Amino acid sequence: MATALERSIVRCLSLALAMFALSSLTSPANAQESNEELAKKLSNPVASLISLPFQFNADFKIGPNDGERYYVNVQPVIPISLGPDWNVISRTILPISYQNDIYPFNEHQFGLGDVTQSFFFSPKAPSAFGGLIWGAGPAFLIPTATDDLLGSEKFGLGPTFVVLKQAGPWTIGMLANQIWSVAGADSREAISSAFLQPFVSYTTAEAMTFTLNTESTYNWKAEEWTVPLNFTVTQLLKIGDQPLSIGGGVRYYADAPKGGPEGFGARLIVTFLFPE
Repeated sequence: MATALERSIVRCLSLALAMFALSSLTSPANAQESNEELAKKLSNPVASLISLPFQFNADFKIGPNDGERYYVNVQPVIPISLGPDWNVISRTILPISYQNDIYPFNEHQFGLGDVTQSFFFSPKAPSAFGGLIWGAGPAFLIPTATDDLLGSEKFGLGPTFVVLKQAGPWTIGMLANQIWSVAGADSREAISSAFLQPFVSYTTAEAMTFTLNTESTYNWKAEEWTVPLNFTVTQLLKIGDQPLSIGGGVRYYADAPKGGPEGFGARLIVTFLFPE
């Protein structure tokens, strides 16, 4: 019988392919061109585009009992104009998690995790130096977890930046942040964590995007890496006048601390777009 992981992977990839086939049948050529540009904007973390992604994730073999974690990251992106030359891009990550058999004496937990809130100050026009697109600003860790085992109980802050290049169908770049805890429960371990997300994506004329990235974190206190490699396929289409990107993919943990996730995981992404 198929495992829960195998079923999740098959569902994610089948849904992405089904959306591609549906959009090919229903979208005229001029709509495809518009969809292609919107899809490329989604590959740019500081694009001037309001979007509301829901990112469903599944990880397995966590902790001494080979537990599992299922979580949805709600990730609204809101650009705010600061005049003719600059934007500030608000990017929020709010996790909603269910995890089971991860901690020996606590069977399962469900609720909100800690929010990561970032603000990127970004020029509206690409840089004259190589056409680079960039943004930089502060990142905040906000202890919103509804269960002690789903969050850090710490306030944190630090710098964040993104730099990328878009050329034809390709987008290549890096997003990173460093967060230090500055307040919170004395009983919990202090935080010093780096996040590195190099990414490359390719968008077809039919607005299908193939993305390969890592979402690596380094715990400076424990001197440990967590390195998931993600491959996703998404398709942009329109339901009525509403642009929508939907797809899925798989991840593989190339490295993780003892007790961290192992092997393969799955991801499903649904993003609502609100272009001007």
